[in-house]
Amino acid sequence: TLVFAPREGERNAQRSGAAAVIIADNTCLCSAGDRCFSEPGVDCETREPIMADDGSGSDISIPSFLMYKQDADPIKAELQANHMVRLEMAWALPSPDDRVEYQLWTTPTDLISRDFQRQFKDAALALGDRAYFTPNMYVYDGIMSGCQGEDGQNQCFNLCSNNGRYCATDPDNDLDRGISGADVVGETLRRMCIWNEYGQKDGVGLQWWDYVNEFMFRCDTEDYFTNEDCINDAMTHAKVDVGKMEACMADSGGLEGDTVNTILDSQLAAKEESGVVILPAMFVNQAAIRGALEFATVFKAICAGFLTGTEPAICQKCSTCRDEHKCVVEGRCASADGAVSTSTFASTIFSLCLFFGCVGLIQWKRAQTQMRDQVKGILAEYMPLDEDKIDSTAIVDDDDDIDGQFT
Repeated sequence: TLVFAPREGERNAQRSGAAAVIIADNTCLCSAGDRCFSEPGVDCETREPIMADDGSGSDISIPSFLMYKQDADPIKAELQANHMVRLEMAWALPSPDDRVEYQLWTTPTDLISRDFQRQFKDAALALGDRAYFTPNMYVYDGIMSGCQGEDGQNQCFNLCSNNGRYCATDPDNDLDRGISGADVVGETLRRMCIWNEYGQKDGVGLQWWDYVNEFMFRCDTEDYFTNEDCINDAMTHAKVDVGKMEACMADSGGLEGDTVNTILDSQLAAKEESGVVILPAMFVNQAAIRGALEFATVFKAICAGFLTGTEPAICQKCSTCRDEHKCVVEGRCASADGAVSTSTFASTIFSLCLFFGCVGLIQWKRAQTQMRDQVKGILAEYMPLDEDKIDSTAIVDDDDDIDGQFT
């Protein structure tokens, strides 16, 4: 079940000063059993509901949580009894061991995930075997959607392959020209073949990342999306064996006729199991990551998914940096643009102290010299020491004075 958050209620709560909003589900999960009771005539939900933004919540900054009915009912009962209730809201990821598993759900024409797919190759390589990546491509079940008629014929024009079995939306909303849904299904199959050949074993898939980036650079236009020369050129630059990919696509069931394609069927089964309804979607240790699909968000989520004390060196080094991607690429946590590193700041302060210390010492010595010169000048002016002045100020003998008085 997809639950769109009641944004007006959250907006009003935020204006009233609320720190967060709790949204209580009104339908029990079937897995709750006797711990939950739905209203008469209301069936239980077989899957956990997913709460999503309805597109109008850009001005809402407080968090909101969805509580299952079996958890919310006891709290509502306490509130109705006029009892004080205190709730703690916390965000956490499952961290069972020293390896993290993360999955991306997207399509070959998904615009939102392009920047992420361009950048995250560096993190995938840096994490190495400590994190296992799985790309998944979203396709529609044409049979469930009514795109295959009773006679086995395609009822959805060029949106589907395999006589309506596997379908995708038309990216340019024009059934008569441009890229068709069937074209998207074909590229989906190719990318899954590349992953199965080059990434399934190690969970890194260097060639898969390279091919996706080469395809976006060379072929991601209306004119070249299905151009075989362009696609083969992208695979060659990514060091992907073109012959193996063609064989993989054919051996899995191909894209023509009313035949089952095992790879596309596996994607339908994985979609059903995960419950993905919004694209792109990222899961870390099977927990959905909400928010923008950005390098920093996913990298931090992966690093948080390791058992405490088992985080790889790249997480310890870069997960707290302001620019995580730059840190992963350069192998060190560089200063943010416009900021000054600690070492630079310390060196600058030391240089300034040394400069002003030298200036102060020079001024002190100059002052001492001037003071000595002034003292010498004063002594020379008021205390003459030449011999003439000594004689003129000599004391007369007593006998001479007596003689002079009686002469």
